[in-house]
Amino acid sequence: MEEIRDYTNDYPKWDNSMKSTHKILVPDMLPWHFLILEEVLKLEGYDIEVLKNDSRTVIDEGLKHVHNDTCYPCLCVVGQYIDALKSGKYDLEHTALMITQTGGGCRASNYMPLIRKAIKTEFPTVPVVSINFSGLEKDSSFKISVKLFLKMAFSILYGDSIMWCYNQTKPYEKKNGAADRARDEAVNFVVEKFRKGGYNRYKKITRRIIDIFAAVGRKEEKKIKVGIVGEIYVKYSYLGNNNLEKFLLSENCEPVVPALIDFVLYCIVNVVNDGKLYGHSKFKSSVYNLVYKIVHHMQKKIIKEFEKEGTFVPVHDFEHLRHCADKVLNQGVKMGEGWLIPAEMAALAETGVPNIVCAQPFGCLPNHIAGKGAIRTLKEIYKDENIVAVDYDPSATRVNQENRIKLMLATAKENEVRKETDVKAI
Repeated sequence: MEEIRDYTNDYPKWDNSMKSTHKILVPDMLPWHFLILEEVLKLEGYDIEVLKNDSRTVIDEGLKHVHNDTCYPCLCVVGQYIDALKSGKYDLEHTALMITQTGGGCRASNYMPLIRKAIKTEFPTVPVVSINFSGLEKDSSFKISVKLFLKMAFSILYGDSIMWCYNQTKPYEKKNGAADRARDEAVNFVVEKFRKGGYNRYKKITRRIIDIFAAVGRKEEKKIKVGIVGEIYVKYSYLGNNNLEKFLLSENCEPVVPALIDFVLYCIVNVVNDGKLYGHSKFKSSVYNLVYKIVHHMQKKIIKEFEKEGTFVPVHDFEHLRHCADKVLNQGVKMGEGWLIPAEMAALAETGVPNIVCAQPFGCLPNHIAGKGAIRTLKEIYKDENIVAVDYDPSATRVNQENRIKLMLATAKENEVRKETDVKAI
């Protein structure tokens, strides 16, 4: 029992005094949004570095230190941390690791002890700090003020707008690299707003982001749109999904990646639903309901800016996602990404994106059930929906994954030809 007690309690703790002494390493989970979030945290005085190491060594390190029955995202995160710590680039006496925790019934809520166990022998001085709003890891939790919380929320909204505009611009750019230059300009503009003030004027900032991308010369041609849904890490992380967005671009497709704010709203509204469905704290439920209304109101205003300008299709309204979920799965099903996955697949089908990659990591049982398990029902509702579930794990080869996606794309092309033939026949 003494050994167990030692493992659970004897680890370096993070406290805010380390803000001025420690570099904080962050796994590259959200490549779009971290472009802004990293700079925002630096402006708050934190020495943040988003890790970019993505070689096979990262996966091998994960396999060495995490049980192979643990979910693939955890393996990637741990591998990225350990590969970085072994690189010799960092002062191990003044380095910390940061991870987010939702607090839900997911293995991601247990990443903290898994990471600590993985680094304990080789890197005993490195603390692990948690970002969560669930009261987890009280002795090693990242302190977030209301002001910083709002800045992070705005960062997510702006990151969504930049990602959304970029993916509707890159496949059609007349000059190579024009969309990338627009992305850099948009990110710099947003970061400057955080630096000098005015970052909360989200309607004007969103309109400026749209204008930057709308100024890029675009070819008038039709491409197959492919939605990407699934577990949060492999949906966004280039390491987790083997650069799925870039692969789709290379296949002459337009990737459609749902907004991250949808996942944030999903987590918030699940607490509200807990009060209605399971009798959880009414006070907590009412507070989260107020936060939900504020954030959703902001999302609706951003959608209006997209509609006013008219160049780009706007992101999905989250209330519409909830309506879509009700067609397939009860909103009480909230383990992992739960009802959000079929909701996104339904919303994509309703907005002209029937071709979908459902990215599923090995070891993520809830998302296999809510993702792959909902495909049959979705195809009964949306006759043209063309979904491929792709597993991401350390033993799956990129070639096999991409071949499965190519088969889905072949079906997509056949469906497009059939539709054109039917239209001509009419």
